[in-house]
Amino acid sequence: MRVAVVTDSAAGFAPGWTAAGGRAAGVRVVAMPVLIADDILTGEHDDVTGPLMVALAAGSEVRTSRPSPGQFDQAYQSLADEGYDGVVSVHLSGQLSGTVEAARLAATRAGIAVEVIDTRTAGMAQGRAAMAAQDAANAGADLQAAAAAAAMAARASALYFYVPSVEQLRRGGRITAAAGWLGTLLSVRVILHVQGGRLVPLERMRSAARGLQRLQDLVEADLTARTGRVWLTVHYFGNEDAATALAGRLEAIAGAGCVTTAPCPSVLAAHAGLGVLAVTVSPADAS
Repeated sequence: MRVAVVTDSAAGFAPGWTAAGGRAAGVRVVAMPVLIADDILTGEHDDVTGPLMVALAAGSEVRTSRPSPGQFDQAYQSLADEGYDGVVSVHLSGQLSGTVEAARLAATRAGIAVEVIDTRTAGMAQGRAAMAAQDAANAGADLQAAAAAAAMAARASALYFYVPSVEQLRRGGRITAAAGWLGTLLSVRVILHVQGGRLVPLERMRSAARGLQRLQDLVEADLTARTGRVWLTVHYFGNEDAATALAGRLEAIAGAGCVTTAPCPSVLAAHAGLGVLAVTVSPADAS
């Protein structure tokens, strides 16, 4: 059985990872739109990063949208035409986006079997789940086994965010549940993590240095609680030097070669804003 893997651009793969010979080679990525005023940007990395940075810095209106079911129709049909028998479709948390629902709708009318996985996470925690499915498919797993590999990897992964300002989260309606906790301190730095598929605030602080240290502390505590080798990815947006420095400190704990950096997916950066740092932690045997 030939099994393909599809995900969306919230997976946060670094440039080149899905190209031939890349770490996530074979995974197909459906672009998630970023809307800046009247412009719709559907690429990733260089296609979106520059305009999005300018828009966020200027305080322009920035929104995101799910891919249309038609985009998944095209992706699934293309894979059927290539001779695949089934698809594992691995997506951003359904609590954060309607993407997984669009994929499910398209799956009901696809010409081949499609297993849709709500990872209940984002970034490279989601990306590692897609890679786990791809690794399983490459090893000859059938559709159900490849889907199970993705689901297990997603459940075993964690995602932590440092957000230097909650203003962009407030604009996007992503902090409604935490409004009382945040109060009126819109300049506050916040540590969040993904729990139950939602962004949940953990701590708030005034100092950027304190915020970055707490992010590192939380990741270190996560690593201490795990057994076995892990993969970490440090996501950044507009602050690559800070991400590289944090990755170096975490690598000293996790081990050489276990930590990578990647731009924050644009659909997440659009809500988290400039200066965000996010760290994903996944077991190495899951991808």
